[in-house]
Amino acid sequence: MNESSWCKLIGSLASKTRLFLGLPIWLVLVVHVSAQQSAVQYIEYPQIAGKVQPLQLRGVPKWATFDGELRGRTESQSSSNFISGNEQLYELTRIYGGMEVRPSSYLTGYIQFIDAHALGLPLQYTAANMRDTFDARQAYLDFHMERYRIIAGRQELKYGSERLVGISDWTNDSRSWDGFLGRVGDKNRLDVFATSVVQIHPTSLDTHGAGLTFFGAVGTVGTWVPHAMIQPFVYVKAFPRVQSQQGIFGTETAVTTGVEAAGHLPEGLDFDGMIAVQRGSYSNDSIDSSAGYIKAGYNMQKLFLKPRFLGEYDYASGNTRQDLNKINTFDQQYPSNHNAFGLADLFGFQNIKQERMNLDLTPAKHVTVLLQQEWLQVASRFDNIYSGSAATVVKAPTTGFLSGDIGREFDASGKWVIKDYLVMNAGVGHFSPGTVMRENGHGAPLTSAYFSLTYRFKINHKDSSPAP
Repeated sequence: MNESSWCKLIGSLASKTRLFLGLPIWLVLVVHVSAQQSAVQYIEYPQIAGKVQPLQLRGVPKWATFDGELRGRTESQSSSNFISGNEQLYELTRIYGGMEVRPSSYLTGYIQFIDAHALGLPLQYTAANMRDTFDARQAYLDFHMERYRIIAGRQELKYGSERLVGISDWTNDSRSWDGFLGRVGDKNRLDVFATSVVQIHPTSLDTHGAGLTFFGAVGTVGTWVPHAMIQPFVYVKAFPRVQSQQGIFGTETAVTTGVEAAGHLPEGLDFDGMIAVQRGSYSNDSIDSSAGYIKAGYNMQKLFLKPRFLGEYDYASGNTRQDLNKINTFDQQYPSNHNAFGLADLFGFQNIKQERMNLDLTPAKHVTVLLQQEWLQVASRFDNIYSGSAATVVKAPTTGFLSGDIGREFDASGKWVIKDYLVMNAGVGHFSPGTVMRENGHGAPLTSAYFSLTYRFKINHKDSSPAP
């Protein structure tokens, strides 16, 4: 963006802040930045999280640790599939159970099962990531010695805010990968991996595709700048068979390069931002796309309710159709998309622009509340509107949409951590369709609500210290 574009963006955010909160918010850009390491992390809004309860049993061997998670979430959708009156009320249940073994000081093994169900939801509305009957979610060996580490097997990958690579923990079947990861360093480190994402099969064993198709290198700079976190990255998708816009089959090699950084500035200011550029080939087409976001916040800890204001702008490119042999739609990779574009989780990080304002409140030590407003538009009127799973929600006509207005959403959510270990979440989001949705058969307003409870624990030998 040039200087004029930044001025327009800041002016737009300030204007909509006055409408939402009734008072002006000034977002300050500071060249010298300091940050906390925790700033570049995916956060399930609101922000505080519960702890893992340490338990001890005498029968557990000293070289083993057992862990588990129990989660139940009741959800309600007033207009499923954008069909007016198609209200669905259902219960998402998820059980994790894991075992870690430590046969030596340099070798650790871990295996974790998942059992997830969508109770009360008709099968035609049950997505693949909502149910998985007793399957292996993780199973790996971890070789570690001093500053070096190699992990081989089924494992999690998550980096930064997880806007490109994350486990998508909000979904009932959170994501994992099969493959290899090498790491050198600690707070300052380099990760290199070669993997393939695990495909969920609700009634059979989960598998990955043929061969390794997702590669990456991620640097983490945690101490070079005091209290700062910076993550440069390179991700490569290499699929053996894809079909181009012209219907020609070939291979895909898509390279995504960029950097993410976050920090807490003096006097309660903080920021988080990312820039990503994609280049490569998709059969006979070339890839030329980009995406990014910036968040700027102000935290007033000394005031009643400890309010924190946050302004955000997101952008992911879409096809312009100026060159029919070029793909401009940003590939969102494997993100944690929950609440990226509102609590209703209707849209993904492709062909989209968003302006957003947040207000976080802390009425008590273990209670947080979030109010937020989003304004959504397409980046290109000649490209489709995409869901969080990269599926097409509304297909663009050949001549393009007449309007770029997707709509707006208002959300309210809260979190209460009960006695440190039991986490209660509740929230409601209301999406009001814009012109492009109403004129293309998706004009039904949607209200999405949820209530959830989560409990996590670890079990060690009774005479040993609890695992951290």
